[in-house]
Amino acid sequence: MNTNSALSGKNAVITGGSDGIGYGIAEEFARQGANLFLIARTPTKLAEASARLSEYPVTVHTFAADLTDISEVHRAAEHALDILGSIDVLVNNAGIARFIPFEQTDENAFDEHFNLNVKAPYFLAQKLLPELAKNSGNIVNISSYFSKRMLPGRPSTVYSMTKGALNLFTQSLAFETGSAGVRVNAIAPGMVETPQLLRNVSAMPPEAQEQMKQNASALIPLGRIGNVDDIGRAAAFLASDAAAWVTGAVLSVDGGVTTH
Repeated sequence: MNTNSALSGKNAVITGGSDGIGYGIAEEFARQGANLFLIARTPTKLAEASARLSEYPVTVHTFAADLTDISEVHRAAEHALDILGSIDVLVNNAGIARFIPFEQTDENAFDEHFNLNVKAPYFLAQKLLPELAKNSGNIVNISSYFSKRMLPGRPSTVYSMTKGALNLFTQSLAFETGSAGVRVNAIAPGMVETPQLLRNVSAMPPEAQEQMKQNASALIPLGRIGNVDDIGRAAAFLASDAAAWVTGAVLSVDGGVTTH
């Protein structure tokens, strides 16, 4: 087990922390010594994540909540404060991405995207900010490539709107909280191999799967799809003292795809 202590003894709240990018961030934080409070929708996935993280000498707490419901956002924040007492890092990772054509996006889909991708991070940060300020803590928001670029065949208007809003939230909040010693940054991942991506790909015909691999290699200058560890390491850097003079940044971690 390769570990370092950049986050040793820190307490981190991570939303959507039971699988995918959120779990990758949680594991990297645990590897670097952070205690974790994971929030996700499904109790069984949280239990599985906690069991996998038990190899690390850190404390892992879990809390099941549907963050599209603002009352659940407040409940999760209050529980994190009660359990941890002190909070150093908030990672707003939970999100939804449905690629729906503009003319087919109904109000329910619109609200679901904004509630989870924008409203939940906003009010979770608001609730935890006093504790973060006590500890000169920081916030890491997980945005998306789609906040900066579009892709053919992936209609993303409502999703891109929410991630663009998250970027501006990151920068505006960094401006407001700098004097309190709280840093706020974001990561904009490109295509990352997650359980959801693998499910989507496995549903494609074999020829479409092969075409996707070829397209990814051609589109991404570094020639590969990312993995959750790539995002985990970036989040750990932003959360650590190594990034002590970094705030208001939206870091592209996408293999260079936004160079196009």
